[in-house]
Amino acid sequence: MNSVYESYQRLQFDEPIPGVLRITMANPGRLNSADAVMHGELVRVWRDIDADPDVSVAIIRGSKGAFSSGGDLDLVKEMTEDFTVLSRVWKEARDLVYNVINCSKPIVSAMEGPAVGAGLVAGLLADISIAAKDARIIDGHTRLGVAAGDHAAIVWPLLCGMAKAKYYLMLCESVSGEEAERIGLVSLCTDASELEAKSLEIATRLANGSPSALRWTKYALNNWLRMAGPTFDTSLALEFMGFTGPDAKEGLASLKAKRKPDFDQNCPL
Repeated sequence: MNSVYESYQRLQFDEPIPGVLRITMANPGRLNSADAVMHGELVRVWRDIDADPDVSVAIIRGSKGAFSSGGDLDLVKEMTEDFTVLSRVWKEARDLVYNVINCSKPIVSAMEGPAVGAGLVAGLLADISIAAKDARIIDGHTRLGVAAGDHAAIVWPLLCGMAKAKYYLMLCESVSGEEAERIGLVSLCTDASELEAKSLEIATRLANGSPSALRWTKYALNNWLRMAGPTFDTSLALEFMGFTGPDAKEGLASLKAKRKPDFDQNCPL
């Protein structure tokens, strides 16, 4: 395995078969939430994979029965208080989406348990997305008091249609893996006990296929996502503008206190 992966702290790597690199998000005790370290690593890993001649296909999963529980609340707090942190994370959030889209190698995601936030970016933008039937896919932004940025505007309407996208994103509704497959949000779902085997089976089939045919097919199809780039850039800008306002502070406080948020309804917008 390429020594470049030795520098990662929150992402773990193994090679179940030659040509298939499996990435495991691991933040013990926090349901693999994306803290500052993991967020940065999720940005650069796709560039490293793209440049690695020994990798044909990547699988991304979470550790210990959870995919990712979203952004670490300590990081969110820093973003509401420090413009330098906010600016850095904005750039990382932008680059994460485009790096997944532009990675030439096929990506397979295996989602179980909670699938939220930065981890969900890779989970739903993966070329083949697989969810356990009881996985809980949640965008989470509006509950926090910010616009649904990240990957939502660039891909949810394309996958499941505008009506479903608005319903789940605006109401912050949880989507089970089974329902996600039904509405087209993921490629397929499976029993949790079969998730790892199914993801490896599909990755193996991809690894044994024509590299040029698969990579060029991915590049061409992802032009649909690139055309939505201005929509994504707007959503991300609005999301991060929201972190400077009162709703994000109230959303964060309510999450920490495990209570319903009490947003000020006298919005000037």
